[in-house]
Amino acid sequence: MTIPQRLADGFRRFRKNVYPVQKPLFDALKDGQSPRTLVIACADSRVDPAAIFSASPGELFVLRNVANLVPPFEDDGSFHGTSAGLEFAVTGLQVQDIVILGHGQCGGVSASLASAEDRPVGRFIHPWVELMAPARAEVLADPSLAPEERQQQLEFAAIRHSLGNLQSFPFIREALEAGRLDLHGAWFSIAEGVLLWLDERSGRFEPVGEDMAAPR
Repeated sequence: MTIPQRLADGFRRFRKNVYPVQKPLFDALKDGQSPRTLVIACADSRVDPAAIFSASPGELFVLRNVANLVPPFEDDGSFHGTSAGLEFAVTGLQVQDIVILGHGQCGGVSASLASAEDRPVGRFIHPWVELMAPARAEVLADPSLAPEERQQQLEFAAIRHSLGNLQSFPFIREALEAGRLDLHGAWFSIAEGVLLWLDERSGRFEPVGEDMAAPR
């Protein structure tokens, strides 16, 4: 057995410094989980939902994919990893909140913008990031946006689009109508450590915390 040294060292630190302190928590979790929140996050290594929300093991059920996208409901017998996770979280774990967590400088969003210019982005990446094509069209319709502004606006728009796709799932609509579930959008700035939350009334991403910058 050959384990990369950095992973072996990390596990040893976990066993020595973390596990002993959290052993009561792991004992409580050994027979099952009951997280209240599902976070759909990007696979980007810089965006860790547990770190951002200071969550302990068992608190968050996390789905990660390229650009934190939610596909629309499809019942075609194909492979649907994100949809399977959604179904388990909502019908099995009965989470109370779903958060779509986007972030700044998202490579998946950059790939979607590149795809719109017919630049190659990858065999599997291309059809996946085309999920945000309707949101992209809205952003590109504004010729006044600079490239960095297009990037951020599409990061925001893709979150809104995925929130709409969530509601195409029958089991999610049922939970929403029964008052058992709430949907949220959020965006994290890697460079600034700022978290913006989508206000459902204004439709704007607003900062979490009174000491943050003005709403965008």
